Amino acid sequence: MRKVMNLNINRIFCFLLLCLSFTGSLSAYVPADFSEGEHADSVDTVVAGKRKGAFAWLGDYLRNANKEKNKPFDFSVLFGPSYTATTSLGLGIAASGLYSWDRSDPTLQKSNVSLYGNASIAGMLSIGVRGNNFFAHDRFRLNYQTYVYTFPSYIWGIGYDQGCDGANKSMYNRVKFQFRPDFQYRIFKHTYLGLVGDISLVNSYDFERPELIQGQDQRIRSYGLGLTLIYDSRDFVLNAYRGNYFRLEQMSYPAGMGNRYPFSYTDLTYSAYRQVWKGGVMAMELHGLLNYGNVPWTMLAQVGTMNRMRGYYEGRYRDRNILEGQVELRQHLKGRSGMVAWIGFANVFHNFDNIWLRETLPNYGVGYRWEFKKRVNVRLDLGFTKDSPNVSFNINEAF
Repeated sequence: MRKVMNLNINRIFCFLLLCLSFTGSLSAYVPADFSEGEHADSVDTVVAGKRKGAFAWLGDYLRNANKEKNKPFDFSVLFGPSYTATTSLGLGIAASGLYSWDRSDPTLQKSNVSLYGNASIAGMLSIGVRGNNFFAHDRFRLNYQTYVYTFPSYIWGIGYDQGCDGANKSMYNRVKFQFRPDFQYRIFKHTYLGLVGDISLVNSYDFERPELIQGQDQRIRSYGLGLTLIYDSRDFVLNAYRGNYFRLEQMSYPAGMGNRYPFSYTDLTYSAYRQVWKGGVMAMELHGLLNYGNVPWTMLAQVGTMNRMRGYYEGRYRDRNILEGQVELRQHLKGRSGMVAWIGFANVFHNFDNIWLRETLPNYGVGYRWEFKKRVNVRLDLGFTKDSPNVSFNINEAF
């Protein structure tokens, strides 16, 4: 254990050095159909950067990247190292933009869009687009995500006992594509009713132990539609200081839509954010995913997804259902630096007759935060798990 800890601590310092070496940001060129003043400011910034030299300009920009900018479209490019227990060390790039559908309304949250890509030494290659749009008066919202990746991965089987058995660890390859739009309409203050679509295509091959997926197809295509009911009073979705978030999602993947494995699920999430003292925010999240029907192995509930249970290898523990939660204290330190500490748990189970307290998976850890843009953090987390500690390096808060 001491050797593992020393290895991870060394990795942390290496990542911090890599961040300082490789993390960069480029100011956007604003198209001419925006106001001339803002367009001229962007051009002047680029020209000045050339006069001062690339490294001096980069340093100036990083020092000022988190300051408010009065631009119709605040565009940045962030590139640097990434690391998770699942993908290992990689190099990623994200081109992101912040904008408002109604700049005359200061209460309207800024919309965001990101184009991202990543490549890791484990052989993972991915590219995707995601965004959150808040329309005028926050009457409508449109969230979307689409990505494709190829990745040699590990699988331990289905169920808690299979995941605990290290001898089950075996490799397989997969290519996955997903497109998931989510349109919401406000029905009351902070309350939205939405329609969700999902297309998920997984092509898996080269299984060392194909029996671990219990006779199911290696290629799975899932097409689903569903409804959501949402209450969202968060002040900023990417890094909330206060507010509550509740989401009930009911999805169906019927045979009539071309699903070989027809099933449905209920997904519940509740998050709360409170300022506990100056610079301190307490964040809490509870999540449950319950599947019904003939659930394909690719759509089972998994530990280590969606920035929950940080440090776990994604999919090592998987079953029909999951209950999980986490509590995190976020503390601003000085300038653009902050720290977090969290504890969490998860339990994957086949049904409620087979849920056992002794099979609850623990999770806790600490992390460093650096404010890249206003309330948009780069994060470095060290998560402790049932199996071994792991570090992760990413952008935006976990939840």
